[in-house]
Amino acid sequence: MSQPIEFRKQRELGDIITDTFKFLRQNLKPLFMDIFKITGPVFVILILAIGYYSYLGMDLLSNPFLVETSEINVETFFISVFILFVSLLAFYVLLYNTVLHYIKSYIENSGEVDHSQVSRGVKQDFGSMLGLVILIGIITVFGLMLCFFPGVYVWVPLSLAPAMLIFARTSVMDSISYSFSLIKDNWWTTFFTLFVITLLIYIIGLIFQFPLMIYMFIKALVMSQEGSIANPADVVDWVYVFFNVLSSLFQYLLSVIGVVASAFIYYHLDEKKNATGTYERISNLGS
Repeated sequence: MSQPIEFRKQRELGDIITDTFKFLRQNLKPLFMDIFKITGPVFVILILAIGYYSYLGMDLLSNPFLVETSEINVETFFISVFILFVSLLAFYVLLYNTVLHYIKSYIENSGEVDHSQVSRGVKQDFGSMLGLVILIGIITVFGLMLCFFPGVYVWVPLSLAPAMLIFARTSVMDSISYSFSLIKDNWWTTFFTLFVITLLIYIIGLIFQFPLMIYMFIKALVMSQEGSIANPADVVDWVYVFFNVLSSLFQYLLSVIGVVASAFIYYHLDEKKNATGTYERISNLGS
């Protein structure tokens, strides 16, 4: 068995990125087994919702004018958007809960994970995580509506609030307020770390979008040669829907990288501010 990764210590940006991928490499199979086990039903609904949403979008392109049949499609389209939003919200709540409780169990058991403990933790904190995610979304959107930079400013501390909820066992409101306190005097370094992690996730995500982009390019090229490019509905077909669903699913699963990185960032800042890990190691010297 490989040496367990120590979370409770200060790290440089490069170390956070390296240890994030090291942790994922060491725990890829058991972590994703827990993710699919816990998020499975919601994940299936999300897959179907993405496919149906893409299908209705394709159907609306072929009926751009609000005739009687397309009015029904428009109503159904908005219903599909609502189902997609709800399933996506539930998936992210379960995903964050699962990954963070997995890390919590990993830390508490020195690298061994109690999967029943992970499941119990997810059930216990589902309501709190749901409220926190909704509140984070409202605050971030409100900040972006005021101006772009306030939205970015609040995004940085709020990215750590879910980790705080699970690891520090704080309430929803305390997780938000303490996240701002935790990054005090460390906003720029935290922003840069989160920006690099987000950029890496985006670049990796592009790999899974290549089949869709290649298909769209070939389809548009063929249609232009045939002189039928004027109808946008001809570009969007069942093959497009399939590749769109596939790329979207990989994009959602890549969020795991950001969740793991947020745990490392949280413990880095907590150690820097409170020296929690140092005190724990000192107290264990005599044991």
